[in-house]
Amino acid sequence: MTERPGSRLAARPLHFFIIADCSGSMAADGKMQSLNNAIREMLPHLVDVASQNPHADLLIRSIAFSSGARWHIETPTPVARVGWQNLTTGGYTDMGAALDLLAPQLGPPAMEERALPPAILLVSDGMPTDDYKPALARFLDEPMGRRAVRMAVGIGRDADVEVLERFIGSSGQGVLTANNPEQLVRMIRWASTHASRVASNLAPANPTVAPLSNDDVSSPAELIW
Repeated sequence: MTERPGSRLAARPLHFFIIADCSGSMAADGKMQSLNNAIREMLPHLVDVASQNPHADLLIRSIAFSSGARWHIETPTPVARVGWQNLTTGGYTDMGAALDLLAPQLGPPAMEERALPPAILLVSDGMPTDDYKPALARFLDEPMGRRAVRMAVGIGRDADVEVLERFIGSSGQGVLTANNPEQLVRMIRWASTHASRVASNLAPANPTVAPLSNDDVSSPAELIW
């Protein structure tokens, strides 16, 4: 709760969704381990974002998709209380199933009337193996789907950047790509923090969320995906 003279204002819910590709290809070259590590490193930065905006209550949820889709974190959880459990790999890349699981959560009663537009981070290393286009259309038919701050990170050279571009549309800053573990940490951290700040109406030009520089897209790491 935030105190104001003569009144008491409740923070507005800000739902942050992590949509993670858990297909079999994510097991190669330590991609899934790197993604789990990147998300763990991301969470303290989101805690900082939440502390800087007492008017928004930052809540984390997560969907894992492979052969079908499932909730990894189903209950909206305050970011400071998230204990990240490792995602595991196996199966296909049913991105459409993930979008169909997400879409009903963007309207009532799942999405509160006072909720801010959600922030959504989609991470994938390949191309969808199901018919994702109708699911994407259903997702965008939801008012909060259209208004959401949508970010996407493509992992490795096989990531379908065109599909990720369709997901973010004009709402994001372009598809980010990561070709090694160090880049993935940078991209996940930057995308999540940026999306949360924008969705909570904090200025995206805040110096803690500076635009990506050349240092963010190059790395001395030996492993290249």
